[in-house]
Amino acid sequence: MKLFHSINDFQSTKKTILTLGTFDGVHIGHKKILERITQNTENGKYESLVLTFFPHPRMVLQEKSEIKLLNTIAEKSKLLEATGIENLVIHPFNESFSRLTAEEFVHSILVDQFHIQKIIIGHDHRFGRNRTANIDDLIAFGHEYGFEVEQISAQEIQDVSVSSTKIRKALNEGNMALTNDYLGYSYFLSGEVVQGKQLGRTIGFPTANLHIDEDYKLIPKAGVYVVKALIDQEEVSGMMNIGFNPTVNGQKQTIEVHLFDFDADLYGKKIQVSLLQYLREEQKFGSVDLLKEQLNQDKKEALAFLSSL
Repeated sequence: MKLFHSINDFQSTKKTILTLGTFDGVHIGHKKILERITQNTENGKYESLVLTFFPHPRMVLQEKSEIKLLNTIAEKSKLLEATGIENLVIHPFNESFSRLTAEEFVHSILVDQFHIQKIIIGHDHRFGRNRTANIDDLIAFGHEYGFEVEQISAQEIQDVSVSSTKIRKALNEGNMALTNDYLGYSYFLSGEVVQGKQLGRTIGFPTANLHIDEDYKLIPKAGVYVVKALIDQEEVSGMMNIGFNPTVNGQKQTIEVHLFDFDADLYGKKIQVSLLQYLREEQKFGSVDLLKEQLNQDKKEALAFLSSL
């Protein structure tokens, strides 16, 4: 997949079949559209293209928006590449771009820059300044400029409409079954292993402390999870705590992963941790011994869950 960081950087000798949107999560609804794009370019006559934006438009246009995203840019790129898309354009979204009229957007970007043959979009897509243009406007532009418009209906995407908003809600509730069902994969966190307080080591539960650079990444509900970590392409099972370590009066949120049957120095390594099941809420214990007792119980439950997969 070729990656472009601006609309102006894109170049191709072929016409394109494209779609556009934020694609946060690259969930099963998005994949219906992406599959249609790749099916349309199988013969090699056209190139597939996804246009997405960063920052998320709500971050720019809504002053008090505190939206958290399901994917970092690197994660989204990786997920999109796995769908077989040939070209990904991540365009910087700012106020001046948001002021483009629908006509300007279609003419200068879709037609002149992307040499569009066909656009495939979801049933509720709106575009242009103040998002005033809809599917009917796009079809009219298609007649004017000579490109096709294909609409994916809500029914096609799924009987229950999948949305990034619903997935964020499920994550904030610790509902991993629903989250992962909607995504079509297990929600994951990517980050670097950094030095922690090393308390876990003293009670037989050493942990890898995960630091995530991107402050816009959605961290799910605090508590204990069953996880699988990807380390140098090897999958290792474990459990993870998201929280403040109240038993030892922790002051800031940490993400700590305890890996089963694994003993290696991970400091400085980038790892990916997939969340499979929520076990329990974080709680404060009367002593470190009581905490250790609970961790042993958590491990039993985690292993039982993993053996049921």
